[in-house]
Amino acid sequence: MKPQDIDDLKQLVEFLKENQVAEFDLDRGDMKIRLKFTPPSAPAAAVGGFAHVLANAPATMPAALPSALMPAAHPAAPAPPAADPDAGLHLIKSPIVGTFYGSPSPGAAPFVSPGDRVEKGQVVGIIEAMKLMNEIESDAAGEVVRCLVTNGQPIEFGQPLFAVRTA
Repeated sequence: MKPQDIDDLKQLVEFLKENQVAEFDLDRGDMKIRLKFTPPSAPAAAVGGFAHVLANAPATMPAALPSALMPAAHPAAPAPPAADPDAGLHLIKSPIVGTFYGSPSPGAAPFVSPGDRVEKGQVVGIIEAMKLMNEIESDAAGEVVRCLVTNGQPIEFGQPLFAVRTA
């Protein structure tokens, strides 16, 4: 790989992380790259896994890699687990894969916002899948604490959309 290729790879990794892509495969003739990202709670493992992918790359790769891509010689001790702020909250999850929209149309007020009270069966958003708009309903009554997705974001099956305090 050329130094420019390594810079491009860094930009690709950042883009994939920003868009919460879990896996990525690239096949360019003699070069194959497979990236798997772990949840944000384990960043050291993600860097180690990325370094493993680079270690298995073709022999044409330069010997000196940027230090950001190399695993740490002595990984930092894991931080003590913090109190989970979402403990006890109900998560409204996506029943389908698609694109999330928080309002009925562009420029319209959102279906729900943090602090709003929702009832079971109330529409909280829309997921577009194959050009069909699917209304997503709350499966619990309570107060919306946090919206976990953004408007226009690609959504996976079972992905949490909203955190609701049911008590």
